[in-house]
Amino acid sequence: MPTVRLASKTLWRLRVDRGSGFPRAPFVIAANHYSFLDPAIVGVAFGRRAAFLALVDLFGNYRMLDWTLDRFGVIPVGRGVVPLGAVRAALAHLAGGGIVAVFPEGTRVRRFGDVPIRRGAAWLAARTGVPLVPVAVIGTDAVLGLENRLRRGSVRVVVGPALTAAGARLEDIEDLSRRWQKWMASVLNA
Repeated sequence: MPTVRLASKTLWRLRVDRGSGFPRAPFVIAANHYSFLDPAIVGVAFGRRAAFLALVDLFGNYRMLDWTLDRFGVIPVGRGVVPLGAVRAALAHLAGGGIVAVFPEGTRVRRFGDVPIRRGAAWLAARTGVPLVPVAVIGTDAVLGLENRLRRGSVRVVVGPALTAAGARLEDIEDLSRRWQKWMASVLNA
């Protein structure tokens, strides 16, 4: 992580606006997703280890990447299946006082709003009664976007206010997801 921290500050002039800061663990981080850099940038902004949910497609391609994903406790999620193993692992991590990080878009996008938002992060937060912390990552699309070309640039992270669900009913989860999406759109489209 020190290498990512140094690169973030020198190559990408990382600025972090923590607002009211992160709540006490456990909680769920829900961030937008423009770049392969987003998990590392969110990790640097947070300053502590979080268990990220990541598509199983990332595993098995490169030894170094596999080692890194394992070292950081990434929870693999299968594509196009009900991710029962990942859900159980995330719930156990939260029950143990940990932090789980999710990208509700489910994939890297060019612009926020290009794909429907998935409710997994809101479901985890509502199901466990922990806060959902919105995190907006701005500029990673310019420094390492969908075309995978690394460049210099500016990256900014904005941490939003912790959001909570009224309960764990479907309408509570949908409401929490909508509030996350509204906050995210207001920050990213400002």
